[in-house]
Amino acid sequence: MRALLASFIMAALLAAPAQAQPTQDRAAAFAQLDPIFETFAAERHVPGLVYGVVVDGKLAYVKSIGVQDTEASRPVTADSVFRIASMSKNFTALAILKLRDEGKLSLDASAESLIPELKGLTYPTTDSPSIRVRDLLNHTGGFVTDDPWGDRQLDMSEADFSRFLKAGVPFSRSPAMAMEYSNFGYALLGRIVTNRARQPYDAYIESRILRPLGMSASTFDVGKIPAEHRAIGYRWEDETWREEPALGPGVFGAMGGLAVSANDYAKYIAWVLAAWPPRDGPEDAILNRSSVREIVQGSNFPVVVTRAEPAGCDRARTYGMGMIVLADCVLGPHFTHSGGLPGYGSNVLFLPERGVGVFALANRTYAGVSPSVRDAAVLLVKSGAFPARPAHGGERLETAAKIMAKIYAAGDVMAAGDGLAMNFLLDSDAAHRNADLTRLKAQLGACASRPTIVAETTMSGAISYECEKGRLLAQVLLAPTTPVSLQTYVLAGVPAPR
Repeated sequence: MRALLASFIMAALLAAPAQAQPTQDRAAAFAQLDPIFETFAAERHVPGLVYGVVVDGKLAYVKSIGVQDTEASRPVTADSVFRIASMSKNFTALAILKLRDEGKLSLDASAESLIPELKGLTYPTTDSPSIRVRDLLNHTGGFVTDDPWGDRQLDMSEADFSRFLKAGVPFSRSPAMAMEYSNFGYALLGRIVTNRARQPYDAYIESRILRPLGMSASTFDVGKIPAEHRAIGYRWEDETWREEPALGPGVFGAMGGLAVSANDYAKYIAWVLAAWPPRDGPEDAILNRSSVREIVQGSNFPVVVTRAEPAGCDRARTYGMGMIVLADCVLGPHFTHSGGLPGYGSNVLFLPERGVGVFALANRTYAGVSPSVRDAAVLLVKSGAFPARPAHGGERLETAAKIMAKIYAAGDVMAAGDGLAMNFLLDSDAAHRNADLTRLKAQLGACASRPTIVAETTMSGAISYECEKGRLLAQVLLAPTTPVSLQTYVLAGVPAPR
């Protein structure tokens, strides 16, 4: 425990207190993104591409490459409308969460209770559990991975979908056993939205999410996109671009049918990021912040560990609700999703602790832009211009900081009085703790009483005091008591530079 806390001190206090860099540093970081996407577009034979960065609620940077229509040679702009394919899944997931909040369904309800056509479903084993709504959200419904097939079903009608369900659907495995990506599962979620909202899923998403966000150019019906703004989808074949057929609208649009512009999609990214961190304050009319944050909650199996970059660190990964959720030592906690359809390829990556989102939209079949988006996010993080926002510790950590200052000034833990939890002296007695204080005071001298606090939670954090000959660093963990009491602390001294 002490080793863990000591390592947190060094990580949190030697790095985290840094403030955001000046605006010109951010501009320099943005400029370094251009070669990443220019190289991608050239190497992947992409007709057109738009990419952008959302920071603190605004589209801080946007750039376009190439054309949205090869015949008319219309250049891509931030108003060009691209299909985002499977990035549509997050909108469907949010619609489900909104209906849940409206009391119209439960995430633990069986899918067959909400879709009558599933009542005759034959499960793979006699002990298989019924598919729940959350299984469909997390891709644990037991259905087979169906990207090539599902991508060609965008224009399936409601009537044809009902007949398809009644005919029976095979399983890949028993439900709730493992994550297996299923476009069909998200088409089922679209049917659930339609049934419980009593209107087509696309109309519900447009009226309850897209329009309130001001996403006026976004639509599930590509036929409604004005020609001057529509990014036509192409495939690269025989050393030339060939136009792909535009399917839809239809039932499978719930898994991949949404089309957006960069200007529109930036509003959505900003809204999602605004759900972090948890805080006091009014909610908007679309969805509570706590409900938006549920998109990063998965079934938590399997947690796949992969290498984040060749010389980097391991990355943990699971599937949430229309989002792939990851954590590694390069980007920290983040979540992302790609989109791929005949004619289109896209990706978005969220850095919730930094208030940053990076995205790219392309009009080439399965363009595979996700590595470039990640490279861009890594560059922004390593630039130092977009630091993680410190957590707010609140009054309890401020009280703890005062207790620590009193202890250090007196050179005696007993100066804390009632500020020590009942375990504190049992774990290490006053004599040993005071000996550490004596050594630190000789090294650092007197310290100021006004510290810098870096919260980990409202009950733990790192505290830094400026001293005559350096800095005193303290990692504190509070006990679950009222009033505030120290459960434990770890102290370290950093001498002033010579």
